[in-house]
Amino acid sequence: MIRFAAQELAAWLKSANRKPMVLRGARQVGKTWLVRDLAKRQNLDLIELNFERLPNLVDLFQSNNPAEILRNIESELAIKINREKSLLFLDEIQAAPELFIKLRWFKEELPELPVIAAGSLVELALSNQRYSMPVGRITYFFLEQMSFFEYLKATGNEALFEKLDTFELDSVMPASLHEKCLNLYYEYCLVGGMPEVLNEWKNEKDLKLCLKIQQDLLATYRDDFHKYGGKIDANLLTKLMLSVSEQIGNKFIYSRVDPSLKTSQAKTALTLLSQARVCTMIKHTSGNGLPLGAESNEKFFKMILLDIGLVSAQLGLSSLKRSEASKVVFSNKGGLAEQFVGQQLRTLGTPLLYPRLYYWQRTGGRLGEVDYIIQHGNRIVPIEVKAGSTGGMKSLHQFMVDKKLDLAIRCYINEPVFEEISLKTTQGNPVSYRLLSIPHYLIERLPSLLDHINGPLTIAGKAV
Repeated sequence: MIRFAAQELAAWLKSANRKPMVLRGARQVGKTWLVRDLAKRQNLDLIELNFERLPNLVDLFQSNNPAEILRNIESELAIKINREKSLLFLDEIQAAPELFIKLRWFKEELPELPVIAAGSLVELALSNQRYSMPVGRITYFFLEQMSFFEYLKATGNEALFEKLDTFELDSVMPASLHEKCLNLYYEYCLVGGMPEVLNEWKNEKDLKLCLKIQQDLLATYRDDFHKYGGKIDANLLTKLMLSVSEQIGNKFIYSRVDPSLKTSQAKTALTLLSQARVCTMIKHTSGNGLPLGAESNEKFFKMILLDIGLVSAQLGLSSLKRSEASKVVFSNKGGLAEQFVGQQLRTLGTPLLYPRLYYWQRTGGRLGEVDYIIQHGNRIVPIEVKAGSTGGMKSLHQFMVDKKLDLAIRCYINEPVFEEISLKTTQGNPVSYRLLSIPHYLIERLPSLLDHINGPLTIAGKAV
């Protein structure tokens, strides 16, 4: 399989000021595979130590002298390490969180040896320990599930990927290709982007086999909660993960998890799940200016899960027939569509930065909500997500008036359209702005499409 993150990882390897890397991501998103692939492509000797499988290897790191540590590894594995032609890989490091502090010595005393540490649910492991990260001596790399474009390449749709990856607003999308893309999008909503599930789908095209792997993955997460949860109730973490799937598309409400649950307990547990990449918190933004998080109301937030396939599995949707995939998206009242767009938006930023998502909701008075708010350059751009081809946009219209913006995005299932909107809102306010409507399957192309939008700007109906 081809992972787009591999290019960024190769760039880190060749960086003049390279620091030890902590590869972050939920379990089974492909962290180990990515490191092994890097070593193979760069012709490096991979020294791989897995601390879940072999916890006794922690003893090799008792010294703070990295040269001594390497001698210990050489003795244990009966090998000779060439520092400039090797890659030291500390896998499942959450099983030995005391080793994080050791990474600083490799940066300071052995910079010629590239070091990668990878782990799942790292924050859960650290929350019950007295260990700290060597700030300034390491770099983070956040790996997501496989995106829709990666899904296309993995399932043999290379030519279609090239078509979408180079799509411009003046391009023509033939109706037959549009329909094919929609069908693949509906499949992705059930299969998702977890590498093992995707590989099974690629080989067998059997949703039942995929569902079994998805259920096993969910069980693995639950086992991890018991193993690394510490003082956090693992049963609470399990309930929260299910509730995230059930509440996608809506403001997250703790009482829906368990009416007897204390808000403080749920908040702490949900924060850990977010930090451990199992789910993502979509924070409220006022949308008044940049940065988007400057004026946020902490009482308002939404959640999405790591992967849309796991959402479908938790909600019992993956047991449906492949031919009914489109019905699943529509029957979910827009929740799956928001999950899809949100997890694709996570992949658009550099993996070197923690991905952050925002939405807007009116916090008082009449109702109003815009599904996602993104920053593109120095612009604030709202995104309205529709499960189908139609649907009102009253909140978006009013948002554009209130915030004096000139460009908005709509994600739906129709073919791409770029148009001028000019009307009056339900409050009687005149509004004029440009609306770029794109099908869900083009969301990964959004940054490039925004880069190429030119022409006179209008703010609240007036040319500027």
